[in-house]
Amino acid sequence: MASVSAPWPRRAVLRMALAGAVALPLRAQAEPPTVEVPPEVAQALPQGQPHGAGRLRYLLWDVFDATLWTLQGFRGAQYFDHAFALELRYLRKLSGASLVESSVQEMRRVGSLDPNKEAAWTAAMQTAFVDVQAGDRITGVHRPGAGTRFFFNGRLRGTVDDAAFARAFFGIWLGATTSEPSLRSALLAGSAL
Repeated sequence: MASVSAPWPRRAVLRMALAGAVALPLRAQAEPPTVEVPPEVAQALPQGQPHGAGRLRYLLWDVFDATLWTLQGFRGAQYFDHAFALELRYLRKLSGASLVESSVQEMRRVGSLDPNKEAAWTAAMQTAFVDVQAGDRITGVHRPGAGTRFFFNGRLRGTVDDAAFARAFFGIWLGATTSEPSLRSALLAGSAL
């Protein structure tokens, strides 16, 4: 994977450092690697293929490898109209609480966190996101117009039946206003942005 530099907001760096999380410029690749389809992806997207992949890094630390699994015809600019799965394979230990807090902060930052639903959405993520170790996977499966299913190492951890949540949550990585545009580009490789 080639390294791609991307700016990281100072506030986000401080927040993640204090939460014990790390993040930074990812490593992008022109072609997704040949990888085994995770069982939850095979079940949700029987014809799913890796669309793009990238690595999120912070300073000297690798945080996670991300793979976007899609069906033929996927268009990145309209990600919310398509079924897909976003798999995050963690490369270091992080607490579930820091994963939830970072997700909420990013959803707020891009302006897509509905204040009337924030408590419910946060509670749903607290159920879905557990502490992770190196090698653990969290996979979010997007169901257009219906919501999101979250899997931890292939096992269902939670479902959020709210299309607005799905759009806001996946917008952290796939939305035009993401704080990680290089990771977005790597995940949406070849898609119309």
